[in-house]
Amino acid sequence: MQVRTRHTPAYGVARLLLAPSEAIQADYDLMLSASYGVQIDVRPKGGARGKRAHPTLFTAPPEGGWVDVAPALPGEVYTLELEGITGWCVTRGVSLAASSTIRYDSAWQAFRPMFGAETGFLDHVSGQGSVVLASCGALDVVNLEPGAAITVTPACLVAYTEGTQTRLRAASQSVPQSMRTGEGLLLDFAGPGQVLTQTRKPQSMIAALSS
Repeated sequence: MQVRTRHTPAYGVARLLLAPSEAIQADYDLMLSASYGVQIDVRPKGGARGKRAHPTLFTAPPEGGWVDVAPALPGEVYTLELEGITGWCVTRGVSLAASSTIRYDSAWQAFRPMFGAETGFLDHVSGQGSVVLASCGALDVVNLEPGAAITVTPACLVAYTEGTQTRLRAASQSVPQSMRTGEGLLLDFAGPGQVLTQTRKPQSMIAALSS
């Protein structure tokens, strides 16, 4: 899969260019259009609460094809290239599409110190291929040198490299906290590592648009 973006940074669209008979996974609800002949295998939604639904599989015909996807809210699209060694921790819901060779794991072993037995608001992605992410608003890439640290609210987190030191803590004991959504929590990151953040909070933008 090759990714071509347009209309960034405000209204990003990702065109996924597929080789002959190549399959990719994406959310059917985020599809805009596709070249004629692309097979679309829509998987049923549902599953246990907090579990990631099976994505739709898009398979190119023998001559190849393309699929256009875009996020529901205004923002950028950004492509992670995974080499099969280093994985990423990605906020659930920001992934637009991925190569069929990418694996999503919400119960990744390293999440247990943060979330315990609960399913948190992060997925771990691994494998070799591309992952297309969407930010709400603009996307910032923060490169943390060894010893450098940053605190991020979960609502503004997009993704971070799996080797980054991470601590999840309560913002205040006076506000409710949710491991599932990140409400009332803060994330501390220490380098070396890379953290991707977004400049707008999705729930705040939805509330503003609804009013």
